[in-house]
Amino acid sequence: MGLGEHHYSLTVQWTGNLGNGTSSYRGYSRDHDIRIPGLPVLPGSADPTFHGDRDRYNPEQLLLAALAQCHMLSFLHVAVKHGVVVTDYQDDATGVMRLNRDGSGQFESVTLNPRVTVEDAAHVDLAEQLHREANAVCFIARSVNFPVHHSPVTEVA
Repeated sequence: MGLGEHHYSLTVQWTGNLGNGTSSYRGYSRDHDIRIPGLPVLPGSADPTFHGDRDRYNPEQLLLAALAQCHMLSFLHVAVKHGVVVTDYQDDATGVMRLNRDGSGQFESVTLNPRVTVEDAAHVDLAEQLHREANAVCFIARSVNFPVHHSPVTEVA
């Protein structure tokens, strides 16, 4: 493993065989479990539009969550570097996925809507600017091929 190289692993186990496997499109469940050693099992499925279980996480939600989580963690990191004390952070993220006639699809954009509370009113403008720096260092945002927009709101504690 190189100095800057990190490896991640998990297991995705399909649990949706209803008895006849994939003998028909509607004859199986999209349910699966995501297993990461030492963590609770994350129940997954397809989006309900694609015959999934709405009570389980779908890949599109998890991609959006990964982007929002990564931006938050990157933002908190750059805030510390710049001396900005953050006391609260919440993001109501949204994403747009387009389906194509051939059945494929892709995300076209994600908009992160972080609502950040800072301790010092003098840091409001700097905190808003730090979202660009956070985006530039976010591992997940740097890995996707669609734009990740930011619409931040900064408040004072």
